[in-house]
Amino acid sequence: MAGKKIGVLALQGAFIEHQQAFERCGAECIQVRSAKEIAEVDGLVIPGGESTTIGRLLREYNLGSVVLGRAAQGLPIWGTCAGMILLAKDIADSDQYRLGLMDIRVKRNAYGRQVDSFEGELDIVGLGPARGVFIRAPYVEAVWNEAKILCTYQDRIVMVEQGPYLATAFHPELTDSLDIHQYFLQM
Repeated sequence: MAGKKIGVLALQGAFIEHQQAFERCGAECIQVRSAKEIAEVDGLVIPGGESTTIGRLLREYNLGSVVLGRAAQGLPIWGTCAGMILLAKDIADSDQYRLGLMDIRVKRNAYGRQVDSFEGELDIVGLGPARGVFIRAPYVEAVWNEAKILCTYQDRIVMVEQGPYLATAFHPELTDSLDIHQYFLQM
């Protein structure tokens, strides 16, 4: 998408794969680690990784408040896996740090441990078939207000959208498909 600069939060997790996917889409994409870099982007991705670690680093480096300030200005934000957890207003059985931007309740590590990771066939509203890579993935237990479900897997919510926010429990950056990255670029 010409003229758009996407930032991928690069504190911890699978940020390089997102950067490569956006570059394959033809978008400018940078790794973001500072308030100045967050201020320069037209969209932000919070990647998969360890949600408690990413949350702790957002707090320690005072980046959480910067992200929330940009969100208040309408910045599109996409969270994958750990990023989904950080976007949620409610995390089942947890009081960990979160940005709380989406009207969703998530369950962390809902599909089990690392050894329980898997791939599955998905059908995404507006996009069609996709391959989902689930690594110690969360899922959404509930949505309310303006949050809308875009995809379920085995009756569990794994993709939601609310205004300028997108959240996936799975890792599109680990597949060859660029459909969800392009979808985010359109946001």
